Amino acid sequence: MVEKNILIVEDERALREMVGFGLKRAGYQVMEAGDCAAARTAIADRLPDLVLLDWMLPDMSGLEFARALRRDEATRELPIIMLTARVAEDDKIAGLQSGVDDYVTKPFSARELVARIEAVLRRTSSHEERLMAGAIDMNIVSHRVTISDREVTLGPTEYRLLKFFMMHPERVFSRAQVLDRMWSGIYVEERTVDVHIRRLRRVLEEHDCAQYVETVRGAGYRFSPGTQRNGK
Repeated sequence: MVEKNILIVEDERALREMVGFGLKRAGYQVMEAGDCAAARTAIADRLPDLVLLDWMLPDMSGLEFARALRRDEATRELPIIMLTARVAEDDKIAGLQSGVDDYVTKPFSARELVARIEAVLRRTSSHEERLMAGAIDMNIVSHRVTISDREVTLGPTEYRLLKFFMMHPERVFSRAQVLDRMWSGIYVEERTVDVHIRRLRRVLEEHDCAQYVETVRGAGYRFSPGTQRNGK
């Protein structure tokens, strides 16, 4: 069974390390960030299964960051647990209204935190929906991708690009069409599509599936999961 990956966003290093130690003992993989900027970078590198988010952070409040994650399509469904010393009812309501899945007040025990994490993960992945194409299996609820039962690590944009292709197999899309579907309302140059296609192919190449994403000369790209290497 693949270990769940938890991102801890907490500016107090000692507390961050203590929480991380407890989660590792419970069988989780752990990423750490001391502020929202570092958290964004970590999420871009690898989408976690859940975020533990401190309310008070140096560059942005956890409340604002949670709202930002909920506005972004790539992280809209990402489970979030808020960690805070605020115990007033109004604060708890504000935290939950920001879109977080649970609210844990400090101080807390490692056992309580692990129990809360397990409950949120069960709740957010209880209705699994999957996309399957060739050797690729994508769980669109938990944002997990496996190829031939091996977990694949994708950045949020590459994940969204693969999801888009898997939802529209065998159709040819021009760069402009991919831009319109992936970055609607945001000005992005067409060559950006090529950059992310290359990144996606590099990941798929590690699992012998890069040939699924075909370049159609003069037209654009096509996702063809029936295509085998060397035409076999």
